[in-house]
Amino acid sequence: MAQTFAHKNVLITAGPTQEAIDPVRYISNHSSGKMGYALAEAFLHQGANVFLISGPTCLNLQHTRLQVVKVKTAFEMYMGCCRFFGQADIIVFAAAVADYRPANVAQQKIKKQGDEFTIRMVKNIDIARELGAVKKPQQIAVGFALETNDEIEHAVGKLATKNFDMIVLNLMNDQQATFGYDTNKITIIKRDRQEIEFPLKPKTEVAHDILNEIALIMQTRKAYSKLWQLN
Repeated sequence: MAQTFAHKNVLITAGPTQEAIDPVRYISNHSSGKMGYALAEAFLHQGANVFLISGPTCLNLQHTRLQVVKVKTAFEMYMGCCRFFGQADIIVFAAAVADYRPANVAQQKIKKQGDEFTIRMVKNIDIARELGAVKKPQQIAVGFALETNDEIEHAVGKLATKNFDMIVLNLMNDQQATFGYDTNKITIIKRDRQEIEFPLKPKTEVAHDILNEIALIMQTRKAYSKLWQLN
């Protein structure tokens, strides 16, 4: 197997985050982490060193070139990313990070009272945006977008605001491309607005499609670098 990413350091986020309400309840989402873990495994097969910052999942992956950091909250995921970001050649933001968290976490279990219950929420740190602001020109950043309307428009917007080199749009118009399935259906959008659509596939195959597009970005950069040197 070609070792396209040999000696490359790859930082990947995967899975959901959990934001506590009280000691027994939390706010989260349906992310299984399967896509992020499939990406980690694909990079490992192609020779990369992988730093996997994983939210709570039932998945397990072991490899001599893999370092897994288990986290729960968005802030913990951000701190895990900061730990490895400086040495990463490629960063893939595949996690489904909670946008908001409860403003106050109850120290004791909240008892049932009345017919309504309100939680005041505050915004979490936007990990991809924060790291995108300090991304070095030689680093490649890949984002994910899961949209339910105006999919392309929202994904393209994230390309610019988060300084991504390409974004993977998850398409939920297929029943088997939603959270928890072993399959996924994606469209990859690059900075030049090139859109590449893929059919429904197992996430292990989707991971290799994504790696192939990252490899093309690497090749293009290498070619441009050689041209500059010649000039």
